[in-house]
Amino acid sequence: NTGETIGIIGGTGSGKTTLVNLISRFYDITGGELEIFGKSVTSVTEKFLRDNIAIVPQKAELFKGSIRDNIKMGKMDATEEELNTALKISQAEEFVLKKDGGLDYQIEQYGKNLSGGQKQRLAIARAIIKNAPILILDDSASALDLATDAKLRKALKELPQNPTVFIVSQRVSAVMNSDKILVLDDGELIAVGTHEELQ
Repeated sequence: NTGETIGIIGGTGSGKTTLVNLISRFYDITGGELEIFGKSVTSVTEKFLRDNIAIVPQKAELFKGSIRDNIKMGKMDATEEELNTALKISQAEEFVLKKDGGLDYQIEQYGKNLSGGQKQRLAIARAIIKNAPILILDDSASALDLATDAKLRKALKELPQNPTVFIVSQRVSAVMNSDKILVLDDGELIAVGTHEELQ
C-alpha cells in the first residue's frame, strides 16, 4: 500500500536482490503475478518504471565530479532547497557541510575519497531527490552505524511524497519497524507479517 514500509529479509542467496530486480524489471517474472499500481509489471513501459521507482543499489555508484552533480543525477533540475532536504533525510548533511566546498566538494572516480557510509548516504540522497512513489533500498545502509540507520528510517517515514519504501537487508534491526516484513529463504517467501507477528 502507498506509504508503507516493506522490509525484505533473508540470508545471502535467499532471493532478496532477485525480487528487487523483478520489481524494477531488470529481468522478467517466469511465473506468478507481480503488480505495480494495480498493473502487471510486464505490461508497463520501462519509462513508467524508471519514473516511478528509485533504487539505491547494494554498491553505491558515484562518479568523478561534485557532490551536487552526483545527487542531481536523480533530478537534473533540483533546487538548492531540494538538495539540502535530500541531504538531511539521507543523513548526509553533517559530513557534506564539513567537506571543503560542501556540495561543490569534488568526488574522485568511484568515490575513492569517501567512506563506505558516506557513499551510501549520497546514493540515498540521489534516490530521495527523484521524488518517486516507490523507493527501494537494496541493502544500501549496510555501511551505516545502527544509530544513523535508525535516523534514516525515521526520516524516510516523514517524506512529504509518502513513498512506499522497500528496505532489503540482512539486519533484523533495519526491518523490524516495517509495516510488513517478507522473509525469504532459498528463493521462497517463507513468512509475511510484522516484527511482533514473526517473533
